[in-house]
Amino acid sequence: MDYKDYYKTLGVDRKATQDEIKRAYRKLARKFHPDVSKESDAEQKFKDVGEAYEVLKDPEKRVAYDQLGSNWNTQQGSRPPPGWDAGFEFQGAPRGGAGQHDFSDFFESLFGQARGPGGGNRGFHMQGEDHHAKILVDLEDSYHGVSRSISLQMPEVTADGHVVRRNRTLKVSIPKGIRQGQQIRLGGQGAKGQGSGKAGDLYLEIEFNPHRYYRVEGADVYLELPVAPWEAALGASVKVPTPSGAIGLKIPANSKAGKKLRLKGRGIPAKTPGDLYVVLQVVLPPADDEKSRELYKRMQEEIQFDPRASMEVA
Repeated sequence: MDYKDYYKTLGVDRKATQDEIKRAYRKLARKFHPDVSKESDAEQKFKDVGEAYEVLKDPEKRVAYDQLGSNWNTQQGSRPPPGWDAGFEFQGAPRGGAGQHDFSDFFESLFGQARGPGGGNRGFHMQGEDHHAKILVDLEDSYHGVSRSISLQMPEVTADGHVVRRNRTLKVSIPKGIRQGQQIRLGGQGAKGQGSGKAGDLYLEIEFNPHRYYRVEGADVYLELPVAPWEAALGASVKVPTPSGAIGLKIPANSKAGKKLRLKGRGIPAKTPGDLYVVLQVVLPPADDEKSRELYKRMQEEIQFDPRASMEVA
């Protein structure tokens, strides 16, 4: 999936005002409308222009899109990097995907489950609108419960039509046992109310930072543990890291690569805590000197072992 340059599609500068973006869209929409244009690819160009405008007309989507930037092409894989949209404060309630619009996979990967305007018109209600944001925290924060300072960005349109970012910092208590996808509610931290109406709330959706050791599935935590061949074959007692501190672990003899050792209750804390699964990964020592090569040759000669014995090879 390729990165889409929406500014290039509309033929506008990245610093264009919202009015300039609107004028460019109207001009191109008329030019490529399938009922008007004779170009063979007019329908696709019309869709591309509509998709670009859907993002750039909305200050919230535009700021998030600008944050991702053209470094998309330098990212591994074909999806945005994890947590790319964290730290943006959006008005209204969470909303779903692109609805009836036929937008590209690129759009869906960014905004298919995005947050943005969706709270609707409150009519004559005076209460301020709720805001939403996604924040990144460490897995260890969920194990211990901590207080963190977080910075949020919210787009704002200036008097001359440019989109700028307004920053604010909040002190947030991360409760022990919180899971990915759960929300923290900060009362009165949303939009201001009108007149004597009270302010809306701010809802912070939790996402864990990528971790060098662990991956998380619900309340369960997985650790891939490198072990030497003799530790797997003969059994061993080793120290392993966990999000709550190092512990001793007994590796059973004759363990195979991929074997899961369950540590009950050592996952994310809760009334019913998750489990920690240690997945064994057998790591072979390199044969990079004469002594190690001789040892491998002795194993080859003295141990009767065929790793493909169960395979049917003609």
